[in-house]
Amino acid sequence: MNKLDNYPRILVRSIATLLVVLAAGCRGRDPILGGGGIATLPPQVTLTVPATTIPATTGVAINTAITAAFTTDMAQATVIAPGNFTVTGPGGTAVAGAVTYASRTAIFTPTAVLAASITYTATISAAVTDVSGNALSGNQGVFPAASNYQWEFTTGLAPDTTRPRVTVTVPVTTTPGPTTGVALNSAVSAAFTEDMAPLTITAASFTLKGPGTTAVSGAVTYASRIAVFTPTAALVANTTYIGTITTAATDLAGNQLAGNQPPALPAASNYEWTFTTATGVVTPPTITLTNPANVASGVALNATVNATFSEAMDPLTLSTATFTVQPTGPPLGALVLGAVTYDALTHIATFTPTSALTASTKYTATITIGAKDLAGDALIAGLIPNPWTFTTGTGLAPGTVPLGSASTFGIMATAAITNTGAATIINGDVSLEPGTSNGLLPVQVNGTIHINDTVSHQARADLLLAYNFAKALPPGVTISGGADLGALYLTGIPPGTYTSGSTMLVSTPLILDAGGNANAVWVFQIGSSLTTTANVSLAHGAQAKNVFWVPTLDATVGVGSTFYGTIVAGRDTTAKTGAVINGRILTGATLSGTIALDTNTVNVPAP
Repeated sequence: MNKLDNYPRILVRSIATLLVVLAAGCRGRDPILGGGGIATLPPQVTLTVPATTIPATTGVAINTAITAAFTTDMAQATVIAPGNFTVTGPGGTAVAGAVTYASRTAIFTPTAVLAASITYTATISAAVTDVSGNALSGNQGVFPAASNYQWEFTTGLAPDTTRPRVTVTVPVTTTPGPTTGVALNSAVSAAFTEDMAPLTITAASFTLKGPGTTAVSGAVTYASRIAVFTPTAALVANTTYIGTITTAATDLAGNQLAGNQPPALPAASNYEWTFTTATGVVTPPTITLTNPANVASGVALNATVNATFSEAMDPLTLSTATFTVQPTGPPLGALVLGAVTYDALTHIATFTPTSALTASTKYTATITIGAKDLAGDALIAGLIPNPWTFTTGTGLAPGTVPLGSASTFGIMATAAITNTGAATIINGDVSLEPGTSNGLLPVQVNGTIHINDTVSHQARADLLLAYNFAKALPPGVTISGGADLGALYLTGIPPGTYTSGSTMLVSTPLILDAGGNANAVWVFQIGSSLTTTANVSLAHGAQAKNVFWVPTLDATVGVGSTFYGTIVAGRDTTAKTGAVINGRILTGATLSGTIALDTNTVNVPAP
């Protein structure tokens, strides 16, 4: 049994009394809205890369660094001290590497690439302390006592060679720009497609200038794949500014940024955008949606807890120190162990418990005023209750379709890949096995091309496993043969499994609506073929990584359309001229599969 399995139960009762005593107005930790203060709690690990999961995260790139983010500023000397952050392999064999610290994040960088298909254990010692000398409260003891934090992960077969990209900026990037009407007290941020090396996100690699080439003084932070530039003083009204992130910014594998300046992919380049200030200021944020909703019942035991904000938030202020979940009581029970992430595009913070919640139990979720927007304004009360409560049921919600080593591939075929568009770009790896007919040039792939090698062999095997897994799921909502999903769900299709014994169409624009649940999953079981001629889009926290289209035979994505999700096809897939696929095309699970491309872009979702 993994040591993490018992942790939430070990916590029970140990903190309940402590919280009651401390809630009487002690100084330190930010209060909840409308409540009193809570004394400073010991530092905790709020997020790791690779993620802390049960079972352990798999398919980890062999050239990655390992990181752990903390809830507060840590004493750097204790983080980097020998033996305080270690990675070990089978039999406890130590991995050689260097430890660094930046942006509340410890980074372990192995001296050499990790071995393939090996389970490693990462450990952060209780000897690590925050700047006030408080020892780490990890996941190997009883909170809030000092203890180690430990997690496992398993490597895949291949290194990560895909360059990171910028997905969304605040202020938003417009073409040709500048974006207008920007508030004077706003910070500037950029979110990335993957986890970045914190030490490369600095005032040297993320700059703001204006007017003209005048450098703006400010501080740069990084958390949850988001870099934030906070100006020292308010910006000047009616002034144009230029934000730049340079190729000095790299992911955890050392791949430099693929920006929006020449030269084009697959070369590295800077990312640049412009905006013009107005005269107003940003208003304080509120919570606009929660999932589970307040007083919801029958919540799945493996559910995540989500809060949508009214505006862009500072990711460094969203952690297990400001976003908590605990049994309602009274009194309030032990804090649930978990991780907090923030999505810059949807403004959703997600608390992911380390292990399943307890059945038939009422929980209270709380976000404190320590959560702040990019202007530094604290969260205020809105129409949505905060804290809010929900009660679990007894069952589990369907999870995602496990792709294994196939998850890093933008396209995968088992017969041939054809391409008639010079502007086609694949932001991810490419696999062909068996076969040698590959119509893609290396300059069209932001990743690695694998043809009939060890990696493609394993990926093909994992594709079949994923296909069989998706097909074996219990049938969901019945969709009649040839029905148009967009017409059936004009206001948006909720998460779930949808089953058709024949063809499935998207002839009317289709919205995948997650209802504020950033971990909502869709699986479309299609007895014959999928054909789209209209756009597929996401709403309220839906993520492309959690959408799976599984036709027994073929898939066709329409001309000039935007498509979200992973296609796991039994046979062939055709992407018509100009189609953009935010997901993956994995083809030929059971029959010889060909992928036909024509001036397409394929963007592999972030894990």
